[in-house]
Amino acid sequence: MNGLSIILVIIIAFFAGMEGILDEFQFHQPIVACTLIGLVTGNLEAGIILGGTLQLMAMGWANIGAAVAPDAALASVASAIILVKGGQGVAGVPTAIAVAIPLAVAGLFLTMIVRTLAVGIVHAMDGAAKNAEFGKVEMLQIGAICMQGLRIAIPAAAMCFVPAEAVSSALNAMPAWLTDGMSIGGGMVVAVGYAMVINMMANKEVWPFLFIGFAVAAISDLTLIALGILGVSMAFIYLNLAEQGGSGGASGGGSGDPLGDILNDY
Repeated sequence: MNGLSIILVIIIAFFAGMEGILDEFQFHQPIVACTLIGLVTGNLEAGIILGGTLQLMAMGWANIGAAVAPDAALASVASAIILVKGGQGVAGVPTAIAVAIPLAVAGLFLTMIVRTLAVGIVHAMDGAAKNAEFGKVEMLQIGAICMQGLRIAIPAAAMCFVPAEAVSSALNAMPAWLTDGMSIGGGMVVAVGYAMVINMMANKEVWPFLFIGFAVAAISDLTLIALGILGVSMAFIYLNLAEQGGSGGASGGGSGDPLGDILNDY
C-alpha cells in the first residue's frame, strides 16, 4: 500500500471504531468497512466478498445485558488489511476469514479497556454538568468517542506498516489444520448468528416466509438478486394484505394481520 492508501485506511478504521458506539452510519459493519478498505487499496472485489462473508457472522453479534459482543470493527478492518497485504486477492479471502474470529475476540478486550477508561471521563462529565460547563461536557463526550476510534485506528496503523512480505510469510506458514479449522468454525458462527436473529424475530406470522425462503433457495438457477427480489415482493404482498385486513374487509373483523388470523383458527 502507498502512503495515501495507508492514510485512507487509518481514517476508515477510525470511523469504524467510533461507529461501534454511535451506530449512525454503520462504518463498523463488515460489509461497509471491508468494502471501503478494498476500494481505497485497489482490491474492491476481494473487499466486498470478505465483507459480505463476515457480515453473515456479525449478524448475531449483539450486546446483551452486561455481555459484550465480539468486536466487528476490529475484525473487519484487520482482516481486510491482512487480505490486502497478503497479495492473494480473492483467493486470500478464506485465510482472512479464518483470522477474523480471533481478531474479533481481541477487539473485545480492547473495547473493554476503553470502556473502563471512559468511566473516569463520565465522572468528569458529571462534575462539569454540576458546574453548568456544558462546553466541557461536549468536549469530554467527543474525546471519549475519539478514544473508541483510536482503539481501531492504532492497531490498523501498526498493521499497515508491517512489511507485506512478513504478512504473506505468516499466512503461508499457517498449517492447513489451523486454517481449515478456523474456516469451519467461522461457518458455524454464521449458523449461530442466523439462529440468534431468527430467535429474536420468530413468531407465527414470519415462520411461513422462512420456510418458503428455504424452499426457494434450493432452486439453483436463482441468483442472490433474484432471491432478494422475491423476499421484497413477499414483504410488499404481506403489507398489502395486512392493510386490507386492517381496513375491515368482508368479515368486518380480524386483527389486521391476515396470516395471524388464519393461524389463530388452528
